Amino acid sequence: MIGTAVACPDKFRGTLSAAEAAAAMARGLRSAGIESVVELPLADGGEGTLDVIRAVRGGALRTATVTGPLGDPVLADWAMLGDGTAIIEMAKASGRTLVLPERRDPLVASTRGTGELIAIAIRAGAQRVIVGVGGSATTDGGLAAVQALDWSLGQVPVTVACDVRTAFLDAATVFGPQKGASPAQVGLLTRRLEQVAGAYRDRLGVDVTGVEGAGAAGGLAGGLLAIGATIEPGFDAVAEVVGLEAVLESVDLVITGEGKLDRTSFHGKVVGGVLELADAIGVAHRGVIAGQIADDARDEIAALGAVTALALTDRVWQAGEAFARAALLVEESAVEIARATR
Repeated sequence: MIGTAVACPDKFRGTLSAAEAAAAMARGLRSAGIESVVELPLADGGEGTLDVIRAVRGGALRTATVTGPLGDPVLADWAMLGDGTAIIEMAKASGRTLVLPERRDPLVASTRGTGELIAIAIRAGAQRVIVGVGGSATTDGGLAAVQALDWSLGQVPVTVACDVRTAFLDAATVFGPQKGASPAQVGLLTRRLEQVAGAYRDRLGVDVTGVEGAGAAGGLAGGLLAIGATIEPGFDAVAEVVGLEAVLESVDLVITGEGKLDRTSFHGKVVGGVLELADAIGVAHRGVIAGQIADDARDEIAALGAVTALALTDRVWQAGEAFARAALLVEESAVEIARATR
């Protein structure tokens, strides 16, 4: 009999935030008779990280005017937690969503606003800064952010939370096209990244080209690394801040999930991280709810042992219904998983 459970999903992109998905899962678990349910929305350092951490830890939401990706001023939210940890989501200052599609300019887009936001947090007394680096509009190697910080983080520890392993010099090739870069521009951006890496090496003695994940956010991760930051898998960083491990140690069932589950979901992302940590801790039952599950994801799940995985698309006649009725379908799926564990 399941006595305690935790609902700890990532967002279902385009339909449910991580907090909304966790709430829907929790409703299903409670209606199935599990009275003690913890709602613990998660993220992997990408968009939504700020909201997830605030939903769990609280903290003061603050807003600052900084330089947007194309040079226009933007209002960017950040948060200061009670222990002095500042949470910054670079997408709020330098993200793709801040640029209209017709205005995208991958050669001009800069990370200056993110650097300004970090500087603001440090001046406000932050004892530690966590920077989530997903959703960027930029491929400037983080140089503009580094310049905004006057090439120094002072004595404040800064953690870059990222969900990719991309090398610094591969950033333009991997991410440039989704930011509007043509093949010719990708080549130009790559050469520029080589020059920026050289500047970091010459001025700071740090070679960012061989560091896994340094290419995250168009090289912002590498730029911050060059001036003293550390790069961590985004899931690990968020899980530590919200206390996931301690919660898992006290439950019988864990349910996680996201909008689209595929092979990449098990490499540095929320779903894979939760399932692996729960297995290591010895949580008796594990479940996954996803909008859709790719065949390669089912192979990954099978390798993890006894995990119940349900897809919302299997519960409807047409795929569009899974988007329109996502919250209810997630709730129903949670009920099914709870009952299957009895």
